[in-house]
Amino acid sequence: MKTQRMLPALILATLSGMAQADINIGVSVSATGPAASLGIPEKNTFAILPTSIAGEKINYIVLDDGTDPGQATKNARKLVTEDKVDVLVGSSSTPACAAMAEVANETATPQVAMCPVDLPAAKNQWVFRAPQHNSLMAKALVGHMQQSGVKTLGFIGFNDPYGEVWLKEITAAAEAAGIKLVAVERYNRVDTSVSGQVLKVVAAKPDAVMIAGSGTPAALPHTTLFERGYKGQIYQTHAAANKEFLKVGGKAVEGGILPIGPVAVASQLPDSHPSKKPALEYIKLYEAKYGAGSVSSFGAYAFDAYKLIEKAVPSALKAGKPGTPAFRKGLRDAIEAEREVAGAHGVFNMSANDHFGLDERARVLVRVQGGDWKILPSK
Repeated sequence: MKTQRMLPALILATLSGMAQADINIGVSVSATGPAASLGIPEKNTFAILPTSIAGEKINYIVLDDGTDPGQATKNARKLVTEDKVDVLVGSSSTPACAAMAEVANETATPQVAMCPVDLPAAKNQWVFRAPQHNSLMAKALVGHMQQSGVKTLGFIGFNDPYGEVWLKEITAAAEAAGIKLVAVERYNRVDTSVSGQVLKVVAAKPDAVMIAGSGTPAALPHTTLFERGYKGQIYQTHAAANKEFLKVGGKAVEGGILPIGPVAVASQLPDSHPSKKPALEYIKLYEAKYGAGSVSSFGAYAFDAYKLIEKAVPSALKAGKPGTPAFRKGLRDAIEAEREVAGAHGVFNMSANDHFGLDERARVLVRVQGGDWKILPSK
């Protein structure tokens, strides 16, 4: 009888031990607000990812920050202190990513950001990125400008860290190529008109205009330039690479050029491209649940974040059990040491000095044509 009474307790203890061994991934995305067109496919992606890695159960705890850095901070703090997550993923916009990074560094929790946030070295140790660095994409755009004979450039960008970083990167790349910035204007993600900014840019008569926005708000300056009759080439960043941008912009964004992750044009890639297989894998997985044509390159950042974590888990398990500081440190160290991790957006090779880890294989120049992305042929 004594043995029988002990069995339920042993079972409960075993189950409790199993729960403690689960790997908890805490996610904050912008499923609402100005960056919702980025955050929704990211949120959707976590619903279709595998629920085990290396024999360990994975729990995804997904919260919405509404594109609000303050809420992103609250989410990250809740995920770390209450949900005891082993790794943070998010957010969808640069300001929210930067807010989460404060918590990641303060609590020594690894973070895989789904935006190309730049951080000072002192706050970079625990933060990795799934997207391409803006400098990688800026150089691709400036290369095209050079080939096209562009000598002067206008700039319209978000009045926030994303716009700031892009202005810095495009200015440096343009100056190195002998291209002069003749107009710089800013706008807010929630603005409904940029007529004043566009008039000033058009008055400067640049050969081309660079727009540094993300999601659907990136379409506003583009459509306004079109309405004002601007005839020069218009460039966008990879943060505009979603179907909602194409729908909102319509005919006005036709002919626009932007750098894009391989996943957005996976079917157009040669079979030799290292991201073609994982990109097609992600597309198949996503469209099986959400329907044909529903896939977004932003959702693929969530997929690549998972790929980085998946590769790191076996090494981290040698350092400690999930839920412990040793395991979190092990994850951080393993992600930093990973080599040739093929994702939907590129091949990752992290290092102590590079927490983006992507090279030229992570970018493809495309033109908006017929309401879709078409790879530009090399000149």
